[in-house]
Amino acid sequence: WRLIVGWRSMRSTAPPRPEVSLPAAQRDNRQMTPWPYPRWIAHRGAGKLAPENTLPAFATALTLGVTTLEFDVNLSKDGKLVVGHDPVLLPHLARLDGKWITSPGPAIWHSTLDDVLRYDVGRLDPASRYGQTYPEQKPVDGTRMPLLDQVFALAAKSGNADMRFNIETKLSPLKPDESAPPEQFARALVQAIRQAGLGHRSSIQSFDWRTLREAAQLAPEIARVHLTIEGTTSDNVQRGQPGASPWLGGLDADDFTSTPALVKAAGGQVWSPFWRNVTPALVAEAQQLGLQVIPWTVNDPAEMERQIGMKLDGLISDYPDRLRKVMQARGMALPTPSPVTP
Repeated sequence: WRLIVGWRSMRSTAPPRPEVSLPAAQRDNRQMTPWPYPRWIAHRGAGKLAPENTLPAFATALTLGVTTLEFDVNLSKDGKLVVGHDPVLLPHLARLDGKWITSPGPAIWHSTLDDVLRYDVGRLDPASRYGQTYPEQKPVDGTRMPLLDQVFALAAKSGNADMRFNIETKLSPLKPDESAPPEQFARALVQAIRQAGLGHRSSIQSFDWRTLREAAQLAPEIARVHLTIEGTTSDNVQRGQPGASPWLGGLDADDFTSTPALVKAAGGQVWSPFWRNVTPALVAEAQQLGLQVIPWTVNDPAEMERQIGMKLDGLISDYPDRLRKVMQARGMALPTPSPVTP
């Protein structure tokens, strides 16, 4: 999951404070203005403590105490918003009839909900590199990929009326056949959020800014989070390369002096960069532009400390338990746990 914690106004020298329940006046954040309280966003639920992007993971996150559940959605062939990190099922995550699938697929966009529910995603393949990297994840055999509505319902079941939802559209301009067209994808997600009455507690995020552009036109009241990564193996910004990146919804990074300026020009409200790309200067620039800065995904406690020192607006982690310990040691308020079972 992604764990986002806002701390701009917090002081590390403050004495430990009790867990807090937030007043309604602070809960309504339709324009994503800076929040005056810590925000904890659980990446893929508690994605490295329980099967990622599943109801057990979200229940783990709620029980630990977070302010926001982060997860990914895909649109199925029959129009269902299915929670899952990738447009296709992956061999290290999915079993069919008790056996790990041997190659990626099928694409959720080409599958009905009944097709998707045939797969067990309740444990990582222990022989896979991914499975060996995250031994802390507790398996829950028999777990299926949930629907978006089921995640909303689980949060309601917990009794936490403040819980936020940071929902990522999973699609790639490089593989258009694997996912719904961005316009259709955005319409379906906006409609689902509005039908649930959760527009004021939801945000839509993506590396593929085409869906964010569509969402801005359809539902300007729903906050948007622009994801970026700038590295040697993954780069959706593509600065210094010929032409515009296909990920940026028609913008060319080379027309802007910085990534924060690029996000601002895209109509961004929140910039969510890969944590290795974050510097104090970029944080200061983004905040001066009116952007919130929420890096992903920080799992090492020492790095959590370093990131907090840059006075970010939030933090994303697979391990909310680790981040809670760091926050508590710094005297920061912690979200109230909301114990619940899937």
